[in-house]
Amino acid sequence: MDAVTRLFEDFALAYHNQYRKAFPNRSTLDRAKKYWLGHLKCFSPAQVVRAGAELVSSSEFMPVLADVVNTCRRDTALFGLPPTRGAYHEACLKPSPKLEQNWSHRAVYLAGRATGWQLLASEAESVSFPQFEYHYLRLCRQVVEGAELQAESPAPLPRQVQAELSPEELLELASELRRDLKS
Repeated sequence: MDAVTRLFEDFALAYHNQYRKAFPNRSTLDRAKKYWLGHLKCFSPAQVVRAGAELVSSSEFMPVLADVVNTCRRDTALFGLPPTRGAYHEACLKPSPKLEQNWSHRAVYLAGRATGWQLLASEAESVSFPQFEYHYLRLCRQVVEGAELQAESPAPLPRQVQAELSPEELLELASELRRDLKS
């Protein structure tokens, strides 16, 4: 709530007359703050404050909620996250093995993995992009909220598998193979 309160305080100072007209009394202001908070809770307080500062410095008229939301969404670039379309193309074009590639951001790799590399490689963009976008935006929200994304490396396979079978086990496996071949 502190970030939304700060946002409204900045608007009151920067857009004095418009602000007083939009929020003529305490009741209206409190309802507006609660409403805005509901729509801005998916963004970090720092993002909301940065968005407000950016809008105050660039807008002649008092911003509306949609302006603040859109500015917060654009703020993902501050976290090193590429735009969604660029991230999608990166995920589609990186060669295998995917984990060993140099990614612009770990979220791109994780969104590609969650979408499925085969789907990204074989389906039309109209099918694969919405699925990638869903995963990528979810990961972007996590990054913006301060989460550390981890891309686990699969455990390496052992150089040699030691599976010695007894002569009886070998005979049983050979019998099973014979039965399977006759079927």
